[in-house]
Amino acid sequence: MKILAIDSSGLAATVALLDDEILTGEYTIHNKKTHSQTLLPMIQDMLRMADVEIQDVDAVAAAAGPGSFTGLRIGASTAKGLAQALDIPIVAVPSLEGLAFHFAGETSLVCPMMDARRNQTYYGIYDVSSGIPLPLQDQAAAPLEEAVEKINDLGRPVIFLGDGVPVFQDQLDQLVTVPCRLANAAVRYQRASSVAVLGKYYLEQGKGMPAKDFAPIYLRLSQAERERMEKGE
Repeated sequence: MKILAIDSSGLAATVALLDDEILTGEYTIHNKKTHSQTLLPMIQDMLRMADVEIQDVDAVAAAAGPGSFTGLRIGASTAKGLAQALDIPIVAVPSLEGLAFHFAGETSLVCPMMDARRNQTYYGIYDVSSGIPLPLQDQAAAPLEEAVEKINDLGRPVIFLGDGVPVFQDQLDQLVTVPCRLANAAVRYQRASSVAVLGKYYLEQGKGMPAKDFAPIYLRLSQAERERMEKGE
């Protein structure tokens, strides 16, 4: 089974191709170009280099959110368009579970954090010791202090990763009371290979869906929607 994975939920655009148990290809770009400029060319280049035709893909695994509203919409429209054209299923992989999977098998807890602006973070807390992320705190949007309080209450060593790490590093140093470490650049950001492997696992559990049923997980209103509500519109 060939699974094409897409993750545009964060700063990096990343795609991967998993062929049964073999990671055939992965392509990640982290620059200032928008995902709308990079995502489809990346998929085309990766498949060409892997000598795989798009018609050979059996399913699309997509990072479903939370994350950048624009990035999620671009990823969702790309995944839905491909799945619909090819008449294949989509499997939704929560963005933070995809991040947590980078550390599958670790005995420390894993806390992915994405910058949600206004001193808030998208975060989750996972036990990954079994090889699959098990949520001790489901994906949430919250002030950083609230997230850290829940981590401290668990009283276990923790690994932080995600684009929130460089944003909140000074505050984490001050607020976290449990043993912790920060992921290095190689495993800090989204990687579509993790989405692909988790996508295969979820697909085998019957969690695939038609393209029309897939929708991003935003967790909160967009800035434009918040501003309209504040104005009473």
